[in-house]
Amino acid sequence: MDKRLLDILVCPVTKGPLIHDKERSELVSRGARLAYPIRDDIPVMLEDEARQLTEEELEKSKDK
Repeated sequence: MDKRLLDILVCPVTKGPLIHDKERSELVSRGARLAYPIRDDIPVMLEDEARQLTEEELEKSKDK
């Protein structure tokens, strides 16, 4: 994912920052507790397409 794109993208729910999870190919919003998928190098920034994060995943995302 292009760093410049990541710098301007925000969570559509909270308008907060996103964390790029390269392993899962997702953009993580800690504030909304959602992970938005990246498909074919295109972030899918729809709340309906995002998955809920578990407590364990939220803890892991603190380190990124």
